[in-house]
Amino acid sequence: MQRKALFLERDSYRRRRLMDAARVLPVLGAALFLLPVLWPDADTTSAEPVRTSNAVIYIFGTWLVLIGLALCLGRAAPDWLDAGAQDDTPDAG
Repeated sequence: MQRKALFLERDSYRRRRLMDAARVLPVLGAALFLLPVLWPDADTTSAEPVRTSNAVIYIFGTWLVLIGLALCLGRAAPDWLDAGAQDDTPDAG
């Protein structure tokens, strides 16, 4: 016995979740780029300060990861458009 989908078809659900991920990506990127502001600096004595070279590696690493995620979402975008066009076409009949 097959279960019937409760709310959305599987393809449209996945397409909407990928679109949501594309909308959240800039917010995630901003949060990751602002994270070094919270790192301890040389003035604090409670923790060892973060070296500048490590901070630069973190920034560029984060930048590359965000580019990779945007590339993956961008490659999936034509599928969203094709599926969305099929959903909007009225049935002939």
